[in-house]
Amino acid sequence: MLSYRATLDVPIATVRTISGWLTAHRRAYDIRPHQRACTTWGQAVLVLRWLKDGTDVRTLARDAGISQATGYRYLHEALEVVAQRSPEITDVLDRLRRDGEPFVCLDGTLVRTDRVAARTQASNHLWYSGKHRAFGGNVQVLTDHTGFPVWTAPVEPGSTHDITAARTHALPALYRAASLGLPTLADKGYTGAGIGIKVPAKNPHPDPDTRWRNELISSMRAPAERANALIKHFKALKHVTLDPRSITTIAAAALVILTLHKGIW
Repeated sequence: MLSYRATLDVPIATVRTISGWLTAHRRAYDIRPHQRACTTWGQAVLVLRWLKDGTDVRTLARDAGISQATGYRYLHEALEVVAQRSPEITDVLDRLRRDGEPFVCLDGTLVRTDRVAARTQASNHLWYSGKHRAFGGNVQVLTDHTGFPVWTAPVEPGSTHDITAARTHALPALYRAASLGLPTLADKGYTGAGIGIKVPAKNPHPDPDTRWRNELISSMRAPAERANALIKHFKALKHVTLDPRSITTIAAAALVILTLHKGIW
């Protein structure tokens, strides 16, 4: 078997931080933390390779010198440990408000999955998005005014509309933030979301004032599209072959790593 060198596009500091989290986790929950088949550094590299490059678990396990079953177990464990570091939406909004953020943006993205058999009460595919014509999970993403993602919501089935997912996971906290001076900008899919959620007006023949307002909102929230691109930069989120409910953990872990790279923590 031929060996060769490879480079992972991740700062050493990120690997060191995740390895430290895994070490603390093992010491807290393992009976024999020093008898693992793989070091915490190796486990950190394993999860980062899976997230960044979408490397299959069989290859990751082989490179780490562990079985495929152990590779899956280490992967899920590391994802959970990293995802637990993701912030709550209320904490994020409080920090942004203290930092003088002028507004936040809310947008939804579809994380594609394999075909899922689950159906709605009307016998439609639960995880199928008619908007995107694909199976996947709906993830709501909150960004700062520059378009950097600051929070991801738990996944909802792909058939869930953006405004429905937002009502479940985001709007209560956003209403409170708006009352304190931090409004939210969103697209027309969130029309009717409520006070403090600014969306372009739906009008086929808008007057000049309405047209100017729509253009202003659209231009101010345009950087929010960057957030979905940053998250989808992780190849593991381009197409998920695991349980679709695991998208919640994967997206949260990706957010934590992006935040580490930016140096907020």
